[in-house]
Amino acid sequence: MASARRSAAGIRRPWRAPPPHRGLRTTGRAGQSGTGVAPLSAVIAHHFTIDLEEYFQVSAFESHVARSEWERFECRLPGQVTLLLELLARHEARATFFVLGWVAERQAGLIRAIVRAGHEVASHGWDHARVTRQTPHQFRHSIRRTKDVLEEISGAPVLGFRAPSFSIVPGREWALDILIEEGYRYDSSLFPVRRTGYGYPSGLPDPHWLERPAGRLTEIPPTTLQWCGLHLPAAGGAYFRLLPYGVVRAALRQCERRGVPGTFYIHPWELDPAQPRVDVSWLTRIRHYGGLRRTARRIERLLTEFRFIAVRDTLTARSGAPPCVTRLPWSSFSETTS
Repeated sequence: MASARRSAAGIRRPWRAPPPHRGLRTTGRAGQSGTGVAPLSAVIAHHFTIDLEEYFQVSAFESHVARSEWERFECRLPGQVTLLLELLARHEARATFFVLGWVAERQAGLIRAIVRAGHEVASHGWDHARVTRQTPHQFRHSIRRTKDVLEEISGAPVLGFRAPSFSIVPGREWALDILIEEGYRYDSSLFPVRRTGYGYPSGLPDPHWLERPAGRLTEIPPTTLQWCGLHLPAAGGAYFRLLPYGVVRAALRQCERRGVPGTFYIHPWELDPAQPRVDVSWLTRIRHYGGLRRTARRIERLLTEFRFIAVRDTLTARSGAPPCVTRLPWSSFSETTS
């Protein structure tokens, strides 16, 4: 891990803002973190991302809702996604939907509606199994199967992946090599924070390339708020619902001052206060059900204050112009390892 920290602080080439999008001008080179103010005429297009999964599929419910029982739960995604698509359309925003293969197989019409609306479809794995609980062989099967199903439904190449619960953590870097080998162009799993359950503390906070034995992969990390030398989670989800709105807003403004896109994420169930309740601990109840009634209003405000695009739009704009490069530790592995 020490070697990862040295490389993250050493070999870099600056990420320049993408070319103007739909007539909007972008900022120039990034300034110092947390200092300076972006010109009023300069607009950075951030990434709006959605982890497309049902309310009963979240990692926090794993010990209460077995995968074998998923079929008996009410499907609520169509209404939730319709609301999200309306919000995005109203503000002329594009998004990346990281979709579970399990969902796509059962909701092909919903995936096609997302594509028709101009959004990107990417992979969230097959059944929301965390990378930390999979062997390399199981992980490869999951991302290959999901990619095949999504490409057949959408008719478009699947470029990106996000691990459930951001579960590519130190020691699981082999997953990045498998992504490259399976034809993925970018990952959005390395959350550069330190907390229980997930996080890649030595990760870079801004988009960058990862040099791996299998090749090169673009990393699109979730947004963090830089404060007193710390990277605090401020990318969305429960942080968006439970913390003051200004936390996410400040984090995205910091990205603009650095001249880079931030990456926001949300789940469709977070806009659904009427979803059925699962009998879980009080802490899990707060994390999952807290703030649901204000999520839609906050997203409306966010879409009003910031410009959002899909991750693939940034990759297209960035082709041929390298961001900074970091090298993570190579983990040797065998796909037959249990």
